Amino acid sequence: MKILACIPARYGSTRFAGKVLARDTGKFLIQHTYERACLARLPDKVIIAADDERVIAAANSFGAECILTSVEHKSGTDRIAEAVADIDVEIVVNLQADEPEIDPENIDYLAELLIKNPDYPMATLAADFQNPEQIADPNIVKVITDCSGRAIYFSRTPIPYDREESGVGKMRQYLRHIGIYAFRRQFLLKITALPQTKLEKIEKLEQLRAIENGFDILVGKVAHTCDGIDTPQQYAEFVKRCKNGQERT
Repeated sequence: MKILACIPARYGSTRFAGKVLARDTGKFLIQHTYERACLARLPDKVIIAADDERVIAAANSFGAECILTSVEHKSGTDRIAEAVADIDVEIVVNLQADEPEIDPENIDYLAELLIKNPDYPMATLAADFQNPEQIADPNIVKVITDCSGRAIYFSRTPIPYDREESGVGKMRQYLRHIGIYAFRRQFLLKITALPQTKLEKIEKLEQLRAIENGFDILVGKVAHTCDGIDTPQQYAEFVKRCKNGQERT
C-alpha cells in the first residue's frame, strides 16, 4: 500500500503573513514540519504543495520535493488534491504546514486507521482537552463521535451542549479535533470536486463537506497534541522553546 504525506503551504496568511517561511530558529517553519513528517514510518514519501515560488525555493534549499499549485484554492485539501492528482498512491495524509511539533507517531496511527478500516474513505484525529477554557475557544475545533468512532459533527462551539451545566460541562465529555486528515486518493479527488456545503461555509470547516454529503469520517483518539502556529506570538513562543531545547515532542 502506497502512502504519501503531503503538506499544503500557502504563503499568505491573514494573521501571520509568510509564516511558513519564518526562520527565526535557523530553519523555515515549514522545514520543521517537513522534518517531523519524515520521521513517520509509514509514508513512502513526504511532499509539499505550495502556491508561491518563494516556498518552492525554500523547500529546494532543504531538499524537500515541492509541487507548485494554483493560488485559487480555498483550502489545503484542494491544494493537495491538485498535487496528488497524477501520483500513484492509495492513502494521502494531509498535514498542516504550521504544526512544527507534530508527533510522527500520530501520522502513522492516522494512516493505520485507513489501512485497518477499509470501509472508511477518510480519517482524522482527536484528543482530550487540557483545560476548560479551550472548550469555549472558537479557534479550537470540537468533534463528537458515535460509539464506533465515526464523526457525527465538528463545530467551533462546545459540543455537546450540557444543558444541566448551562453549556460546558465536565471536560472529559469533550474531544478536541486535531487538523490532520487521511484520505483514500480517489475519495480525495471526489470530495474536492464537490461544491462547498452549507454547514461548511457557516462553520468554516471543510471536513463538514464530507459529512453533509453522507460520507463517513473515522476519528482516532491520541494523547499527544500541540497547537499550530497561527500568530506571531505563538511563533515567538515556539522559537523560544527551540532555542531552549524544549520543543514539544
